[in-house]
Amino acid sequence: MTSPSAPVVTTGYPWPIETTRLDNGLRVVVSEDRSSPVVCVNLWYDVGSRHEPAGQTGFAHLFEHLMFEGSVHVKKTEHMRLVQGNGGSLNATTNPDRTNYFETMPSEHLELALWLEADRMGGLVPALTQETLDNQREVVKNERRQRYENVPYGDAWLRLLELLYPPGHPYHHPTIGSMEDLNAAGLDTFKAFHQQYYVPNNCVLTVAGDASPAEVFALAEKYFGQLAPVAGIPAAPSAHLTGPATTPARETVSAAVPAPRIYLSHRTHPFGTAGYDAITVLATVLGNGRGSRLYQRLADGKRIAQPDYIGSYGVDLAHAPAPLIITATAKDGVDVAELEDGLSEVIAGLVTEPVTDEELSRAKALLTTAWWRSLSTVGGRADTLGRYATQFGDPATVAYRLPQWLAVTADDVTEAAAYALKPESRVTLTYLPEEKA
Repeated sequence: MTSPSAPVVTTGYPWPIETTRLDNGLRVVVSEDRSSPVVCVNLWYDVGSRHEPAGQTGFAHLFEHLMFEGSVHVKKTEHMRLVQGNGGSLNATTNPDRTNYFETMPSEHLELALWLEADRMGGLVPALTQETLDNQREVVKNERRQRYENVPYGDAWLRLLELLYPPGHPYHHPTIGSMEDLNAAGLDTFKAFHQQYYVPNNCVLTVAGDASPAEVFALAEKYFGQLAPVAGIPAAPSAHLTGPATTPARETVSAAVPAPRIYLSHRTHPFGTAGYDAITVLATVLGNGRGSRLYQRLADGKRIAQPDYIGSYGVDLAHAPAPLIITATAKDGVDVAELEDGLSEVIAGLVTEPVTDEELSRAKALLTTAWWRSLSTVGGRADTLGRYATQFGDPATVAYRLPQWLAVTADDVTEAAAYALKPESRVTLTYLPEEKA
């Protein structure tokens, strides 16, 4: 194990951060907080749907499920039983950039959580059976039906990705993947995928809460230190794009939806850049809450959009220009073309009508509240530190995010809108009720 770092305490992140790296490459991050006897163990694996080669889409998400199905020393469903039976909670998520596993436990059970995570990092493949694989493939199919196919507007994200990113781009396909790919792959193919990516030198282990760095580093060495690293982890396909699209794209869907809805989207900047910080403030000004421009002008003003279904938000992807999504649902009797014209007018106004001091202050207040709310739990802190360690190489860079949002000016917002929100770079996805198509 390399020598741990000295504690880092910053105004943008007021808890200490200490790090070390085991000889096998596992990075360990600890943020001690003795205010309550709770600890979160959080693992970020640097593998998401962007790493999946052609023919293997959906693999990272499937492993989100398989990692709970038993390992060498932990029987099927026992991981969940041991965590919950000892007063903890747990979950996992996958997105294009990473896969994340985490448990929040009473701090007396820190060692149990670390043992469980180490056992499934190093012991999943020997325990993986054809029966387990087949069962979880069916679970994923059912999840696709429940979350995407049988929900009004549920497949919007799937459609937007295909319109925003060209074929072959690592963000072109969603994390749920292709059912054809999942069905076609054999057990050995899945085992090989796991052995390539779910390894100590492709992972950040973060512990936040009631535990000292010395204690965590010693336990990490005890349980993870004997796991072998893997040389030559495959890099994700190139995500380079020269900038916003130069040709608009449009799709209209006739579906079982209650009202017409429009999604307008643009590729902007990668998460973590100054450009995306400006987009984050822009999205808040444009579509966050009743004080936003979209709400004031289309829901309250023209009354052409439903108040509860209007807004804008960025999707924080770090390895290519991330999307800004703007959406509105038409009120009864409003033609969808009128709604689209209204949205376009408000978006164009971000360039011709500079953001006011009041709008800027409101947006920054909302972002500040959201930031500290996300860090109000040990789980939120552990996940955020894992993200910054994985994506930017240093968990301490977390301290820069809020100050960078607060440093955005009205001119920055105008420049971001002029660069990223041009009509020729726009993706327009429209849903129409079947009888109105």
